[in-house]
Amino acid sequence: MLAHATILTHKRYLQAEKMNAKEKQIELIKNYLKPKLKEDGFKTLGQTWWKIKNDFFILINLQNSQWNSKEELSFCFNIGVGLNANIKDPNKKKVTYFDLATPLREDAYLSDFRKKHKYRKDGWLGYKITEQTDMEDFTNELKTDLEIHILPKINGLESIDDCLEFYGKFEFWNNVLKKQVEELRKAN
Repeated sequence: MLAHATILTHKRYLQAEKMNAKEKQIELIKNYLKPKLKEDGFKTLGQTWWKIKNDFFILINLQNSQWNSKEELSFCFNIGVGLNANIKDPNKKKVTYFDLATPLREDAYLSDFRKKHKYRKDGWLGYKITEQTDMEDFTNELKTDLEIHILPKINGLESIDDCLEFYGKFEFWNNVLKKQVEELRKAN
């Protein structure tokens, strides 16, 4: 069984060597991001993942640069929370980037050390993938960012008060969230 897995991994590695940057990103989303975020309880539509809590939701959105090409691309994650009452979907089941109260990029959740690792330092938007990118190494770096830094912070948010406390260090977005919470509480 292990030999079979090793052969598949080696075969996948050889295929990745021949992929362009866009194909590599598609494989990353399909083989790592979607399964990992689904495992963590996130629903997905395209390149947006969300988890609805009691009164609020958590959202992660992958945003590609408009300047991307097949040979080289850069992308970031928009991550934040919003109030369920403000979800624009009439059924309150699908959440989009435009429903967020605190749309921050992934670097807001990373330590200073992680903000400039080898796959982030040359990206014009955040992360960078080229035809030469070693996708096993890239995935390991992204896994560290997501699983060690980002997910523990956002998954630790259990209430609106937790959100207000966490986003307190981002004055502008915290004020947006506070205003929405106050309006919601007045309406109820």
